[in-house]
Amino acid sequence: MSDGDRVLDIGGWACPFNRANYVMDAQPYETRGYYGRVGGAASQGGEAEYFTKETWVQRDICDHAPYPFADKSLDFVLCSHTLEDIRDPLWVCQEMMRVGKRGYLEVPSRVAESCRGWESPRIAGLSHHRWLIDIDPKTAAVKFTMKYHMIHADWQLSFPARHFAALTAEQRVSWLFWDDSFAVEEVAIHGLDAIREELDTFVRSHRPYSRLAVSASTAARRVSGQFARLWNRVRRGGR
Repeated sequence: MSDGDRVLDIGGWACPFNRANYVMDAQPYETRGYYGRVGGAASQGGEAEYFTKETWVQRDICDHAPYPFADKSLDFVLCSHTLEDIRDPLWVCQEMMRVGKRGYLEVPSRVAESCRGWESPRIAGLSHHRWLIDIDPKTAAVKFTMKYHMIHADWQLSFPARHFAALTAEQRVSWLFWDDSFAVEEVAIHGLDAIREELDTFVRSHRPYSRLAVSASTAARRVSGQFARLWNRVRRGGR
């Protein structure tokens, strides 16, 4: 980007992009740079802040009110590690494309978000993240799948902590440079069996577990299910 470009950082409160002329976030200007207070970087993109208190737009970015910028009035729009947190990332993506000529977005990779051991050995990914996100840079397509609670309940539906530890910094994120627009959609899955199949298929495609371990677990789950059905029949008096 050139010095004359008008740049917007969406959701940049914790680590604002200092080259941005505007920052839009639910948190106030005075508290920016949260990551710097917890051992990370307080900002990125150089030391000098191009934005000011007056160009810091404090608002709910998902409130379905148009952002305070005209169509294609911004040269570059950045959104980094925000879309996975919010209730309506599709709306935010649509507004990004409306106000921006081009831009960049970055999110946790689906592999990283599906790994136990990032925050806790008992859960996959980070507990405050709402979405599993797939980005195809070849087709400029971004897909959001709800992070169903089932992913935490069965070890076969997520990756072990050792898998997360082995990921490189680049493998832990997915990103997209976009020009004018990109495709965005929510993946709708209906029914417990379909949810399990989606999560299981993704994990199996990376083969983090031995076939013997998966087969033994599948057999145990089948026996457990049969026992549960039999017990329910006994409780109903054989009906």
